Order: sequence, then structure tokens, then C-alpha cells
Amino acid sequence: MEPTELGTDVEGTAEEAGSRPEDDPGTGVVAAFGRQLKLLRTAASMERTELGGRLGYSASSIASYEQGRRIPPPRFIERADEALGAGGVLRALKEEVARAQYPAFFRDAAKLEAEAVELHIYDTHVINGLLQTEDYARAVFQMRRPPLDEDTIEQRVAARMLRQEIFARKPLPTLSFVIEASVVTRPIGGREVTRGQLEQLLLYAQHRNVEIQVMPHDREEHGGLAGPFTLIETRESRRMAYVEVQRHSRLYTDRETVREMEVQYGILRAQALPPRESLTFIEKLLGET
Repeated sequence: MEPTELGTDVEGTAEEAGSRPEDDPGTGVVAAFGRQLKLLRTAASMERTELGGRLGYSASSIASYEQGRRIPPPRFIERADEALGAGGVLRALKEEVARAQYPAFFRDAAKLEAEAVELHIYDTHVINGLLQTEDYARAVFQMRRPPLDEDTIEQRVAARMLRQEIFARKPLPTLSFVIEASVVTRPIGGREVTRGQLEQLLLYAQHRNVEIQVMPHDREEHGGLAGPFTLIETRESRRMAYVEVQRHSRLYTDRETVREMEVQYGILRAQALPPRESLTFIEKLLGET
């Protein structure tokens, strides 16, 4: 079976299908939500200032949501549905609007991630988004070239923080991370951001369903030279492997390929520092930062 390319048309790649650029939000659903919000507000004979006052938002924010220029957060959608007596019309769009916060290539993967019962992740360049602090995530997005505009950066940061609800989900998913030592020693965002990120790694590592391992620099044998990847298991016991590079992503579902990557991840875990030694490694870095 051929791998599935996420965020693209089934007939070909995003470029072949004429899809929107990967940094463009899901304008269709966002615009549809905005039109519906305006219709409901108008039907309720409510000015933007009044609706904003009830919900704790400025009139300019309401205008941005109605015009599809900004993506409303889930809390706003819930409260607007209630304030306008929409009867669930706005709530029905909440999941699709939330997915629009992600770049096109990651939207389907984000949905799988949110529903997974197991995630096993190998990272080589930055701390995984599930473990990032808000400041670290913002620093990562600010480094993008060509630069992202400020609204897009804030949308991406909010979406990344929203992904971390997985840590509070019940039943608890099983999560493991193998992180290259170069990732945790790279001071992205500066000293204070780095300290905060290292502290967050130590906090997440205390969760009973989370294991974090560091791959040290001095390993002569290394099972992950082909690059980062994520293993996903769903509630239906489907096992998949997700690979992302630059602005493209692929989801592998055929058993042979997924099994090979599962074996690769097992080797990586055996070669990396054990969880307790990994925490000691991170604690030492924190003391030196």
C-alpha cells in the first residue's frame, strides 16, 4: 500500500491539486464560520460592541472573526453559540475551525494525534510540539523563513498549546519521546526560554503515562539516522507511522512499513539514555543554564 500524503488532494500532491499554500489557514471553513456568526449576530439585533462586551472580546476581534481574518478559539465559539441562541450551529463547526489553525500538511495528523491511545515520537531538530512551552513554541515560529505574520504566529502557538490537552485526556494515552541531545542543548529563544523549556520537560516526565529519553552525542551506533518520525496507535488498534519533512508529510498505514519503523524505534530507545538517566541529564543542563 502506498503511503498517504496528508493535507493534500487524494489525486496528487498539494501543488498538483492546486491546493492552498501550507501556511494559509483553512480559509473555507473559517470564512463560513464568520458568515454564520454575522448572520446570527444580525438576527439577534446585536452590535459587535455588544457581543464583544458579553463575551470579553473587542469589537475589532468580532469583526476579524466575521470576516474570516482570524481563527476564533474554541471558548469563543462555545460562548458565542450560547449568547446568540444558535442552538449548536456554531458549535458544530468548532472541530473544523480548530483544525484550520494548523498548517495544511499537519491537519489530518493533528486529528489522529488527538485520538491516539499511544504515541511514540523521535525528534531531531526541536522539542516536540506536545512538550513545548508557549514561549519556546513562539520562538520556533518566529524563526520561520520566509517570516510568518504575527496573527499566524499567535494562531499556531494557540493551536500548539491546544494539542497539549492530550496530557489531561481520559483514559490517559501512553506517550514516549526520544529526543536528540542536540535538541535539548540548543538554546532556542535564549536563556530564559530554554530554562522554562527544560523545566517543562522535567514536569511532563513526572506523568505516569509519559517517558522521555535523551539520545546522547557519543553513541557510535544510531538507529535513527533516517530522521524523525511518530508512531500512532488508535482506539481501533490501527497502527500508523507519520513522517514530516519540510512542508510535506506522509502517513504510512501498511503493516510492513509500520513494523519496520516500530523496530527502529525500539532500537532507538535501547540506544538512548534510560528515562531516569535522561532526567538527570536534563537536570544538569538546567543547572548550567
